[in-house]
Amino acid sequence: MFSSRPRYHFTPPQNFMNDPNGLVFYEGEYHLFYQHNPFENIWGKMSWGHAVSRDLIHWEHLPVALHEENGLMIFSGSAVVDWQNTSGFGAEGNQPLVALYTSHSEAEQTQNIAYSTDRGRIWTKYAGNPVLAIGARDFRDPKLFWHAPTGQWIMVTALSDQHKVRFDRSSDLIHWSYLSEFGPAGGTDGVWECPDLFPLPVQGEAGVTKWVLKVDVWKGTGAQYFIGDFDGRRFVNHSPPGEIRRVEYGADFYAAQSWSDVLNGRRIWIAWMNNWHYANEVPTSPWRGLFSIPRELHLRRDPDGLHLLQQPVKEMKRLRQPLYQITNADIAAVNSQLAQLEMDIAGEIKMEFALGSARGFGLKLCTGDREETWIGYDAESQELSCDRRIAGESAFSDRFADVHRAPLAPVGGKIELHIFVDSCSVEVFANDGRLVISDLIFPNAHKVGLKLYVWDGNIGLNRLEIWNLGSIEQ
Repeated sequence: MFSSRPRYHFTPPQNFMNDPNGLVFYEGEYHLFYQHNPFENIWGKMSWGHAVSRDLIHWEHLPVALHEENGLMIFSGSAVVDWQNTSGFGAEGNQPLVALYTSHSEAEQTQNIAYSTDRGRIWTKYAGNPVLAIGARDFRDPKLFWHAPTGQWIMVTALSDQHKVRFDRSSDLIHWSYLSEFGPAGGTDGVWECPDLFPLPVQGEAGVTKWVLKVDVWKGTGAQYFIGDFDGRRFVNHSPPGEIRRVEYGADFYAAQSWSDVLNGRRIWIAWMNNWHYANEVPTSPWRGLFSIPRELHLRRDPDGLHLLQQPVKEMKRLRQPLYQITNADIAAVNSQLAQLEMDIAGEIKMEFALGSARGFGLKLCTGDREETWIGYDAESQELSCDRRIAGESAFSDRFADVHRAPLAPVGGKIELHIFVDSCSVEVFANDGRLVISDLIFPNAHKVGLKLYVWDGNIGLNRLEIWNLGSIEQ
């Protein structure tokens, strides 16, 4: 059993965790709720666990916020600040936090609300629940936000077995009416779940904003996104219906949700680092489940169109402990230095390569006795990959040991990689966050153990920076 708890990725104190829920910022605190089984280290008895942070990095664990009861599980959902007290749950000068979640039984999934008037510490389930029921068994994961241009609350839900997203409106968070639906589109090789919808300005284009709709495909495509417009009634996709835009190319990034009410218009999300093919079997104890590092989102227009960029939040830099830095170096000489490096199992690596004649190049990490993880680039196929076939423990699932690849064209003849490695995970951001590969790994090594490699030719190492990273626990 793997016992090394991640140093800077969020994990529950014990037992099973999956989707992030109810992400909201209020009075200086980021609230992080999550799908949680308070009793066992496997999925079941789903409730909302809870933690808060003032910097997105260091977390304080709080008691379970919403408990499963009377045979009704608390599935995924979201939360907002009801600034104008449209719900009537608050009082003058004390805006309520309102959570919208799916109540699950074997017969039906319905949308329900709960509220808090003490900064999110104590939550009360609304006596009139459910606030929206359509008699469906696959109707879940509400994302809630205020649409200022039309002055109304919007609920985005997944009609999971139909590969559709549904939109409803309300003036008070209690009474809801149907607006429209979107889908099927993109990846439909599994049921749809965990939608999110938000506006993002286009970098370098003053006054231009587009809407991003994210949907997860269970045991299929994974996280995908659409770029288009939302007018308060319907979402219009600007991409061909069959085009699949992947959020991630690794196996372990699912159910991402963005925070509501963050200052300065920042759009930040976090996701569950696991996969339903093996979620109940990953070899960790007494906890099972971790979240990605928080990522800030942007839209950028490249020659081939608009793309979603994901970048580690700037707050991550607070954990840095400088370890190694070099520029314009010979790879053989650098490897001799890396062999002497004392890098902890939790670290951050930034590299920039200038393409030469090499067919391939990259970095081996978490090297140990007959184990290593490869982060590599194939210059001929223009693919980035993460190879975890010999990354450590993998026998718990025949779906785990694999290579995950992503298309990546060089920019100005260069490839830039930004890697975060923790005790049991690796997240690779390439070319300023144009694409990301996130994977679990379970190495036996207690040091990162780095080694650069080059195949068939030469390559230029423009820059290499390495940091150990401190702990996020308060």
